[in-house]
Amino acid sequence: MKHIMKCPKCGKYTMKDFCCEKTVLPKPARYSPIDRFGEYRRKAKKAKEN
Repeated sequence: MKHIMKCPKCGKYTMKDFCCEKTVLPKPARYSPIDRFGEYRRKAKKAKEN
């Protein structure tokens, strides 16, 4: 089964593996109450906002 992919460069959704550049899955990471990397992700997000 093929998934819907998103081009990170132009933001279009497609079923292809390439658009302007390699497409990625637009799904978020699976939720886990034991999030080993949550601290690092929050720090990166905060640094990106500033």
